[in-house]
This record gives sequence, C-alpha cells and structure tokens, in this order.
Amino acid sequence: MNIKTKPNQTSYAIGELSKEFDITTRSIRFYEDQGLLMPSRKGQTRIYNQRDRVRLKLILRGKRLGFSLAETGKLFELYDADKSSAKQLSSMMELIANKKKSLEQQLADINDVLIELNDLEENCQNILTKLTKQ
Repeated sequence: MNIKTKPNQTSYAIGELSKEFDITTRSIRFYEDQGLLMPSRKGQTRIYNQRDRVRLKLILRGKRLGFSLAETGKLFELYDADKSSAKQLSSMMELIANKKKSLEQQLADINDVLIELNDLEENCQNILTKLTKQ
C-alpha cells in the first residue's frame, strides 16, 4: 500500500512515513538507531524532513537489491562527506562494483540451481510416467 504525501510537504511524522512505505514505525526507529535517519525532535515527537524520506526510500530499495544496512550507511557517509571528491566517488564506485559482482555471482548460482531443479523435475516425471504405465 502506497499513500501519496502532500506535493509540497517538507516534514513528516513517523506514522506518515510508516504508511507511505508500508513498514512499521519500529523499523523506522531502528534505521534511526543505526544512524541512517536523523529526524529533528519537538519534545518526544520525531519530525522527519525530505532528506530522511529520500533516505528511507533508498534504504528500502537497497534492502530489496541485497545491500546490507552497513553498506547503505557507507554509501550515505561517502555521499555526505564530499560529493565532488574524486576519492569519495572512487570509493563509492568500488562499493557499487563489489555489489554488482556479488549480485552477478548470485544470479549465476540461481541459474545453476534452476537447471538442476529442472533436471530433477524431469527425472521425477519420467519415473512417475514409467510407474503409472505398469
């Protein structure tokens, strides 16, 4: 379930983000505890800004793509440190290349397992066919 936010909204309550991204408020607080989100506070109330919202979106996308929270945090750190530094950009590109290599290996492994499962399924079907003809 995706609930659209107001077009020019600049601050969000934890409940709004929770509903928008269909996650628990506990998850959002966990990402805050990990240093990935940094809401301001008004008394006990957390107030998330547009930057926090974008980061939450990136955290969730990163999770779907297999990035750990530590890897996502490292990318945030590199981005925050100096967006125009060749060293920072090189570090970020290295992290991306490593993740791509890992995902490519996982894809190859999945394809190998699928081939083996298809062979096994075919063998089972052949044996079943022979047994039912007897």
